[in-house]
Amino acid sequence: MSVHVVTGAGPIGTATARLLAASGERVRVVTRSGGGPEHPLVERVAADITDTDRLTELLRGARTLYNAAAPAYQDWRTAFPPLAASLLTAAERTGTDYVMLGNLYGYGPVEGPLTPGLPLRPTSGKGRVRTAMWEQALAAHEAGRVRVAEVRGSDYLGASALSLFTWTAVPAVLAGTEAVLPVGLDEAHAWSYVDDVARTLIAVGGQEDAQEDAREDGWGRAWHVPSTSELSIRALAGRLARAAGAPDPRLRRMTPGELAEQVAGDPVTAEIPEMAYLYDRALRVDASETEHVLGVRATALDLVLKELAEHGS
Repeated sequence: MSVHVVTGAGPIGTATARLLAASGERVRVVTRSGGGPEHPLVERVAADITDTDRLTELLRGARTLYNAAAPAYQDWRTAFPPLAASLLTAAERTGTDYVMLGNLYGYGPVEGPLTPGLPLRPTSGKGRVRTAMWEQALAAHEAGRVRVAEVRGSDYLGASALSLFTWTAVPAVLAGTEAVLPVGLDEAHAWSYVDDVARTLIAVGGQEDAQEDAREDGWGRAWHVPSTSELSIRALAGRLARAAGAPDPRLRRMTPGELAEQVAGDPVTAEIPEMAYLYDRALRVDASETEHVLGVRATALDLVLKELAEHGS
């Protein structure tokens, strides 16, 4: 039986490892703390994935590497490049297929739905970091040194998911208090359910088991996660309140003064203004290729909201 290596045990890494193990696959989860889901087929290893030699040892004989690890949001510019370089180098050394967890930052502001083939034109520092990581991996793929693909999702929903909505709106909606957010509230916005992200990662990594045309074309490219919803923040909060039996939600956008104060006092909030364009205009994601080629479809929003209502963020 082959083994799959999952780096990172946050919501996406945990869901990926859990789903692989549930299907009978052996999984090695690598984190600094040695965390991860408990399952007879899951081996949890404590290691620093920026230690390329150690990571190479852990990838020996593995079929697929799924990276769901990321540094703290405010540290992306400095901490993500060495992490990404270590993952790519270890995959190259061992010949392990490499599926990267990405996001939509690299596209920059775009009119109309985002498709996987759009050029990457980031306008943010974090977007440029993400773009550089993918371009380096793609260059290695095109040189024949590794087989790589990237899965790109939008803001996460689900129990334990961390996104602007789950961090700020969900607790307030469930508690019946006012939610104050640093971005626009009324534009359509794509949302990715944690398990749908994991299922897309696994589908991309398992393409050798799919039809020949998918196997030929599925690497060296990006795949989008099907969105569970494209409701605005305000509309999504309303749906969550109804699912939880909570009062009608009260949401408002921060004033410029409030935002300046938050930015000065919180390093995570300080990273949000450059990404505000994602919320201040419609954000729609075209995942039709993921649905038609890989067979992954979004989980119904009602099920996602039920999970949020029962477990919070």
